Amino acid sequence: MNPGLPTESYPPEAYDLVAHWLLDRPEHLSSFRADLTQALRDHGASYSGGLTGTADQMVLVASELATNAIVHALPPTRVRLLVGADEFVLDVIDHAPDMPPQIARNREIGEGGAGLKIAQRIALEVAWYPDGTAKHVWARFPRR
Repeated sequence: MNPGLPTESYPPEAYDLVAHWLLDRPEHLSSFRADLTQALRDHGASYSGGLTGTADQMVLVASELATNAIVHALPPTRVRLLVGADEFVLDVIDHAPDMPPQIARNREIGEGGAGLKIAQRIALEVAWYPDGTAKHVWARFPRR
């Protein structure tokens, strides 16, 4: 919920990897969203078909973060879904560790650049960390 830059930190460790995707181009996002929705529903995430379910909100955030990675970083973009006892973690990985996530400022509505702001408003936490030749931008969500 912090309107500033995401903090640099690692996600909690008590999560299991349950699904992952490799995205090279924006055209991959449509099938990724459908696959992620199904994976989340398979692991108990609520789904409304709007924006009130956990799955709906996570798919929106994942799409925003993956689009940022595809557009602003080096391919390929990887997205991982991790599941814990009470939470989900989305982990979006690109290959631009020297480019920390940035909040777009002074843009008009519709000009883009709101992905991190959206993520910070919806997720329990949004953070990032560099890892060798990669950068991870991750977000935590309640598992309900």
